[in-house]
Amino acid sequence: MTEAGNTHAPPPENRRLNALAGRWRSQGRTVATPSEPAIHITGSDTYEWLAGEHFLVHRVDVRVNGEPVEVIEMIGPYDPATRTYPARSFDNHGAFATMRASVDDHGVWTFAGETERATLTIAEDGASMSATWERTDDGSAWRHWMDMTFTKDPAA
Repeated sequence: MTEAGNTHAPPPENRRLNALAGRWRSQGRTVATPSEPAIHITGSDTYEWLAGEHFLVHRVDVRVNGEPVEVIEMIGPYDPATRTYPARSFDNHGAFATMRASVDDHGVWTFAGETERATLTIAEDGASMSATWERTDDGSAWRHWMDMTFTKDPAA
């Protein structure tokens, strides 16, 4: 754990998070089930560095079936022991989650928690990305839950 006032440089692995930086228009939907229709999601995701570049701040401002959902997530810094980036998120409904993010050699990100996980693929040109989310109720059987697409706002 770092102490307040730490002036150490961020780990060089944090630079990989630059691929996420920027403002993104987001849209998607949950997967329909026999008992639930698909729920549409639209809005924006913004990723920006907190001063010092130890943490990437992720802000979500979307409408889920017309209802506002706001999330703030802190990602980082890189943890060499697990080769992951801790991620902690908090939303306007009082929920919070802890995940670990990792990136493979092809630039595909995985965000994994106890009950949710996502695979995020960034296009080669960096102008768009797509995510597939899964959920589990028992910790072992994962089900497809949501698909999202993101388009980078060139003006941001």
